[in-house]
Amino acid sequence: MKKRTIILLLILILAAFAVYYFYFRKNEESGTISFVTGKAEYGYIGLSVTATGTVQPVDTVTVGAQVSGVVQNVYADFNDVVKAGQLIAKVDPSIIEQQLDQAKATLANAQSNLAYQQSNYDRQNQLYELGAISKADYQLALNQFNSAKASVSNATAQLNLAQRNLYYTNIYSPINGVVLNRNVSAGQTIASSFSAPTLFVIARDLTKMQVRADVDEADIGGVRSGQHVTFTVDAFPNDIFHGSVNQILLRPAVSANVVTYTTLIDVDNKELKLKPGMTASINIYTQEDSNALLIPARAVNFKPDTTVLKNYVIERAVEKFQNTSKEDSAGNFSKMDATARTGGQNGDVKRSSVWMLKGDTLIEKKILTGIDDDVNVNVVKGLSAGDEIITAMATGEVKADNSDNTQRSPFMPQMRRRTPAGNKNTAGQQQAGQKKQ
Repeated sequence: MKKRTIILLLILILAAFAVYYFYFRKNEESGTISFVTGKAEYGYIGLSVTATGTVQPVDTVTVGAQVSGVVQNVYADFNDVVKAGQLIAKVDPSIIEQQLDQAKATLANAQSNLAYQQSNYDRQNQLYELGAISKADYQLALNQFNSAKASVSNATAQLNLAQRNLYYTNIYSPINGVVLNRNVSAGQTIASSFSAPTLFVIARDLTKMQVRADVDEADIGGVRSGQHVTFTVDAFPNDIFHGSVNQILLRPAVSANVVTYTTLIDVDNKELKLKPGMTASINIYTQEDSNALLIPARAVNFKPDTTVLKNYVIERAVEKFQNTSKEDSAGNFSKMDATARTGGQNGDVKRSSVWMLKGDTLIEKKILTGIDDDVNVNVVKGLSAGDEIITAMATGEVKADNSDNTQRSPFMPQMRRRTPAGNKNTAGQQQAGQKKQ
């Protein structure tokens, strides 16, 4: 009995120690509060929409034939550089030449008949004035004379047509450019009875290309003419090509219930790396700023909880931007003064707040924010470069890591961020704020 009592006492002592350790000691340890901070620094920020498209020449001309016949010679081949007016093919002119001779003979016959009808009309007119013939004979002579003149005009037109068709047996390049496609060979018979057959496709200038991007209807609302574009092609995976939005075609394309709008993007191709028909993976930057004041995105989501009250004093901020602009129901600012517009000119300006640590005081600061790419936020107004703001709170022995641990679903579409050379944001973050002794 005494042994059982001793064992029971030991168990109670161990339980009491465990309760003390886990509830009292741990609470004391957890009372050590530190903050993860980040600095406001200038850098690049941007949002983009993605699309796919094809590289095409800015202007292409389809060269056809207006006469039928056998192709006698072809003087241009694939990739040949041609000049405007250069002979690139010739149709056998023998049949057209025979038609031309026939038209000349018809014209000569009509002119001979006109000379006869002219003299006959002059005689009949003199006799009619003397009253030697009836009015019916006079009118008959006049009609035959007018018919002869019409026959000459008709024969002249037929001769001109035959001469023009003979000219069309020579196929000339209409522009300066490069032959992209050749659909004819010497000895081939072409027929242009109903439509002109395509012989060549000529691109005007391959140093200036155009990308036809298919932009989804959910993204087209943010696309505007003049926006910056980057894209890559499979042939040069390590090269980034740059362009600008030229035009958005209003005609929609529907495929598998997906609506897209063709967006034309102008691209400089001086190195001739881009070839017609290449598939491009495109980023259209709908919002960007290369000199924006940036803070970590986690800073605008940070709010101190009640655990800091026993160690720190919380100082709430008074709204600073009540009269800056007219605010809509969503909290967006539709109009900003010139200073506030800096850095937020491409997106909606919103009211936010961040927290700063000064000694044992947490100070709330009201700010206006612009572009948000989920990693950094553009501060339009309210902070200066070098200001340290709190991004997260750590307690106990948790290491204050300044890295961005924002979790993103791999199934959700993400806006891509581009950081050009020389503008990379290197905002350092450091741990600050220790428990007041």
